[in-house]
Amino acid sequence: MTLHDVTRAFEEIYPPAWAASWDAVGLVCGDPAQHVRRILFAVDPVSAVVDDASAWGADLIITHHPLLLRGVTSVAATTPKGRLVHRLISSGIALYTAHTNADTAAPGVSDALAAAVGLDGDLRPLDPDPTDTEGRRGIGRVGALPRPMALREFAAQAAAGLPETAAGVRVSGDLDRQVRTVAVSGGAGDSLLGAARAAGVDVYLTSDLRHHPASEFAEHDDTALIDTAHFASEWPWLADGAARLRGTLGGERANVETRVSTTVTDAWSQTF
Repeated sequence: MTLHDVTRAFEEIYPPAWAASWDAVGLVCGDPAQHVRRILFAVDPVSAVVDDASAWGADLIITHHPLLLRGVTSVAATTPKGRLVHRLISSGIALYTAHTNADTAAPGVSDALAAAVGLDGDLRPLDPDPTDTEGRRGIGRVGALPRPMALREFAAQAAAGLPETAAGVRVSGDLDRQVRTVAVSGGAGDSLLGAARAAGVDVYLTSDLRHHPASEFAEHDDTALIDTAHFASEWPWLADGAARLRGTLGGERANVETRVSTTVTDAWSQTF
């Protein structure tokens, strides 16, 4: 397989056209003609992930987060991102990003998150993509647990289903209240607090909730909140993305290996 073959197949699953207008997705560095035998999936394009890729002998890293989200005029090795670009190129490792196009896909990032925290059955978008006539794509998902449970039990279940991070999960609401319907959104989700309330769910699980919006939301006391680490809420998608890529490339017939990085790249390493 060439890098062109792999990226073409991946873009059949997660078309770049689905990405938000402000986003930066696609091939960051790499020669489309180079051969690809090993692909590492990771959330963040950081040095620890490149360490993983180099140690395994990966030819391509596919990350969820972009390396160069905003325009740059230089990738000189005088900055952390510039050094990473130089290191990737000198090591012959390509880098590809699928960000909001993977968020809105069905299945996408939030479908994997919903499964990881225990939602069962059909899911619908929390913020539907108006261009999808089937109504399946969009940001976030709304679904239900197999049975009602106390908020404390669901929070523990969610924490167990996600990668362990220093901060764990934070909960707002009566821990003994019964919850059944759940909205989830991988990554930063406080822009969808209103959508979660409008959906009438018992609990909304997302990441990067800020104090003031969360405090105002909690005053209504109709929907509990669970705040997870940003990295943790998006990590479950990696295995799904890898599996779907292998299937599109021909499954076991394709001479390509995939692996999900287990390196925790959450920004916070310790709590005191």
